[in-house]
Amino acid sequence: MRVLVTGSQGYIGTVLGPVLRDAGHEVMGLDSDLYRLCTFGPRIPEIPFLEKDIRDIEIRDVERYDAICHLAALSNDPLGNLDPDLTYAINYAASVRLAELARKAGVKRFVFSSSCSTYGAAGDEILTEESPFNPVTPYGKSKVLAETEIARLACDTFSPVFLRNATAYGVSIRLRFDLVLNNLTAWAYTTGQIRMKSDGSPWRPIVHIQDIAQAFLAVLEAPQFLVHNEAFNVGRTQENLRVREIASIVGETIPGCRISFAEGASSDSRNYRVNCDKLPRTVSRFRPHWNARRGAEELHDAYRQYGVTLDEFEGVRFQRIAHIRHLLETGRLDRTLRWRHEASRPLQMVPGPRDRAQTVARTIDEVKSQP
Repeated sequence: MRVLVTGSQGYIGTVLGPVLRDAGHEVMGLDSDLYRLCTFGPRIPEIPFLEKDIRDIEIRDVERYDAICHLAALSNDPLGNLDPDLTYAINYAASVRLAELARKAGVKRFVFSSSCSTYGAAGDEILTEESPFNPVTPYGKSKVLAETEIARLACDTFSPVFLRNATAYGVSIRLRFDLVLNNLTAWAYTTGQIRMKSDGSPWRPIVHIQDIAQAFLAVLEAPQFLVHNEAFNVGRTQENLRVREIASIVGETIPGCRISFAEGASSDSRNYRVNCDKLPRTVSRFRPHWNARRGAEELHDAYRQYGVTLDEFEGVRFQRIAHIRHLLETGRLDRTLRWRHEASRPLQMVPGPRDRAQTVARTIDEVKSQP
């Protein structure tokens, strides 16, 4: 298939693109590349991408594709709280508009990256895809709105699928340190402390980004009748853990650490447990393989191999909210989170596998000229 991946330069997108390519699909990315200065490790995947804001998509940007994997979004609760109106404009309105354009252009499958945060404040009950939504943040609410509107577009020739990802973890070249397992492991590695920002009681379903990528691949390739207009929780049911349990796993991975609580640590209203059995039951080829312990080991190895400091993972380089605020304060982004004076750049230079300056994006004209 010819597959367009929006958000291709982000935390999950830089993992998903190569997974789809290696499965034999023709992959093109689309991303405004807000995190171009946040690369972790020595290499960036050789996936071409069009540098464009998801809000500025035109029908000609999507008309040559068989499927779209839609990841592009303001990607977590702190970013969503930065400007709720922008969160709804990007995560909700732009997502629905993209789906509408895709349907008009003849795109057959539309896989939407949703989130288990749509369940929000749910208590200790195990939730399924039929459980009611109860989002507590603009991010979670925007995902609920997008799912609802996109589902109404479903027809015989346009088949949306909704992947409600658990809280992600794992190594990516666009690594995020605002995710619980990534963050706790980084604190343990750099300080010898496992620093928790809540009291550790909330439940979190967690999932490795490689398993998320395999879920996208599975529903892309599944027969339409199995996945048409369906929602799937993505993760492993047994990987519903309290935050303090995740901290204990990290402590067992990095000996000599001690658990501490951030000043003012309190309970977190985001509390939910989910059943993730529907997807592997429906699409038999999908089998998630990762668990928290293996993920903590992978992260620890990567931190030792590539190096990371406390200032980096708590600062403007790798914290999404801090990085966006830095770009705003230095005038590189305008108030709508669009680049200033950079949209006309013909090429995007990013680190490559050989010289860390390999050109992997192309001009808009070059992209349009492809057969």
